[in-house]
Amino acid sequence: MIAYVKGEITFKSPTYIIVEANGIGYRINITLNTYAQVEKLERVKLLTHFYVKEDQQTLYGFAENVERQLFLHLISVSGIGPSTARIMLSGMTTDELRSAIISENVTAFKKVKGIGPKTAKRLILDLKDKLIKESGEEGIATPAATTANNKLRQEALSALVALGYVKIQAQKALNNVLKSKPNVDSVEQLIKFALSELR
Repeated sequence: MIAYVKGEITFKSPTYIIVEANGIGYRINITLNTYAQVEKLERVKLLTHFYVKEDQQTLYGFAENVERQLFLHLISVSGIGPSTARIMLSGMTTDELRSAIISENVTAFKKVKGIGPKTAKRLILDLKDKLIKESGEEGIATPAATTANNKLRQEALSALVALGYVKIQAQKALNNVLKSKPNVDSVEQLIKFALSELR
């Protein structure tokens, strides 16, 4: 198994990159979250998962171990292949995805192409206990609170991106604010706190 690939990026796109290591060019499928972290790099070390099926052999790469672990959990669920898992990890951050599963927030998956309510429920059923055990967390938030937070977060993220902040940095700032100040209840407050984080 290929645990990671380290080398020079010779091609880059939001869906895959090519990394040259020891004279071999590895085509590695990535998520948008990973792309945001490698976009400005020339050399990279990506953690990988080598997916083998009868008719395909595909390499998936991740900037962080937490994303690779979540990817492996997702593809262990019946009906979810690596392409769907990658779409999920591109449409949501790892924190959002973990939170949605642990808090049983089915509606959070609506924005993910190919994930209907049935698949979302199966996903939650299969992974909730594993993720709680892994992180030592009890339910992070009630479904209602998570839904409210997600709406605030999306509006604040759009505003920060419109202000010229890099999306991945804005996401991190918002995550930090919502973690330290879970009672924030207005977009204005959330943006204000996030701007302090981004200074």
